[in-house]
Amino acid sequence: MRQPPLLPLPGLLPPLRRRHLPPHPRRPLRRQKRPRHRPHPPPRLRHPHRPLLRPRPQPPHHPQRRHQALPLPQTPRTHGRPTGHALNPATYDYAGAVLFNAHASALWARFTIYLRREIAARLGLTQKAARAVLRISFAKVAEYQKRSLVHFHAVIRLDGPDGGTTPPPPSATVTVLTDAIRAAARRVRVALTSDAIGERELTWGTQLDVREIAAFGTDAELTDQAVAAYVAKYATKSADASGSLDHALFCRPCQGRGATLLPHGTPLPCTACDGTGQARPLPRLAVARHVRQMIRTCWELGRLPEFTGLKLWKWAHMLGFRGHFSTKSRRYSTTLGALRDARRTWRTEQARTHAGLPESDPTTTLVVSHWDYLGSGYSPGAALLAAHVWHRKELERQFAAEGGC
Repeated sequence: MRQPPLLPLPGLLPPLRRRHLPPHPRRPLRRQKRPRHRPHPPPRLRHPHRPLLRPRPQPPHHPQRRHQALPLPQTPRTHGRPTGHALNPATYDYAGAVLFNAHASALWARFTIYLRREIAARLGLTQKAARAVLRISFAKVAEYQKRSLVHFHAVIRLDGPDGGTTPPPPSATVTVLTDAIRAAARRVRVALTSDAIGERELTWGTQLDVREIAAFGTDAELTDQAVAAYVAKYATKSADASGSLDHALFCRPCQGRGATLLPHGTPLPCTACDGTGQARPLPRLAVARHVRQMIRTCWELGRLPEFTGLKLWKWAHMLGFRGHFSTKSRRYSTTLGALRDARRTWRTEQARTHAGLPESDPTTTLVVSHWDYLGSGYSPGAALLAAHVWHRKELERQFAAEGGC
């Protein structure tokens, strides 16, 4: 028999259909969403280092603008690791990274030599004749990258033969300096030979950015004031900003050698570091895994006889880099000695004003403080240290007298 259709009655619920069945009692109630007809979303742009970006919606009655992704330099993806860590620590060239940091200053010294030769060749002069008409002045600062490698920021200037007070010849243009910098950077080579790591050749990388610095007060993006502020930023930036340490890691009593030599040449193991030469064991350092491996590589390469002169065990906390964070040529600007003299004069004037003394004659010496005799001999703490040193020396003499056994 055919079932009659269900009709809604006034005051009652509408007929139940399959899509209006009540939910399962054990499941929470969910609000059913009605399907909406939306237009297809605009195409998304994929940035190699950022999340997906959606173009900004356009106002009505305007055609959709076209967006084009510019090609960017390809860099390895970290797959969730922090920036600066090796993707595969087992295959990363830690020895090459440490040796590059250790020879970064040598690479810069050779770069300055080749730079003078390249400028003289482009001006059609010999190196002796070029030194008579111009001088190359520079100032550079060192910075650690996230991957714990050192790179330099340098300001290079062409001056006259007497420094910044005289102009260079008209033929020494910015184009000549730019071409000479690029050519000199490609020529720099430092060759290394070792039985442990083989033959190596250290060079500069391909990331070389050369830009002209405009004078102060111009509308250029890179002015001398901006460069001064940029360089001053690295005066307060140390190696610990890249995840490394700000103090040496070698043992002070044995100077990182793990043993002290007795008068007849017999090594005596250091009791302060248990013969490791380290003031603190490397596994206990609060650094990242990549930085710890760099430090460990410094210790391993520092024990090789061909790298003894680098003293990598001494500069392990700097990841092998042994240079100063800031260097400059002699005629680039004022000297550090002149700055110390000006600081000393200012301090003396401040002390004289505070004490209410009259202005002193330049030929006289102003005595700001004096010394009083307090006594002689050791203080209680110094006496304890002296007793410890004497006891250790006595043990070494007994060890030598018993034949080293």
